[in-house]
Amino acid sequence: MTTPYSPTRLIVLRGNSASGKSSVATGLRERYGRGIALVRQDTLRREVLRERDIPGGANIGLIDLTVRHALAHGFHTVLEGLLYVSHYGEMPAGLLADHPGRTHCYYLDVPFEETLARHATKPIADEVTERQLREWYRPLDVLPGGVETVVPATSPLAATVERVLRESGLADVPRSTVG
Repeated sequence: MTTPYSPTRLIVLRGNSASGKSSVATGLRERYGRGIALVRQDTLRREVLRERDIPGGANIGLIDLTVRHALAHGFHTVLEGLLYVSHYGEMPAGLLADHPGRTHCYYLDVPFEETLARHATKPIADEVTERQLREWYRPLDVLPGGVETVVPATSPLAATVERVLRESGLADVPRSTVG
């Protein structure tokens, strides 16, 4: 468990499809080690619930509960997903307001043409069409209040992971004994 001297960190990674959210989240865990919970919107929405991305969907509450549970049990937590402001905006706002530790939010901003190029390299490239990607794409869909740091597509993966570790303070936090 964490102590009053090392409260948990909450990191939110948002952006369009193929913006690098999952890669950054995985990189954070690889660099930090045990003690980081990865809460992936796609896993909870598509795999656990097999639910479409709709306003008021059941996955929103499940994501919220999962993040809160991980934090309450001493895990630094990375929430990653598209998390459209129109569907999910209240949920991350509530998490940020309620979390007593440090929180850091990042929006990975990738232009649509780059999204297409990156998507072509993914295992689901044959399942998801360009038309679907266009429907899902939301340019600069940032949370209100200036709470997110916008990371441009030109930021290399390793540099983005390093930035998040440094800015969140995880680079300086002793490795957790949880997990």
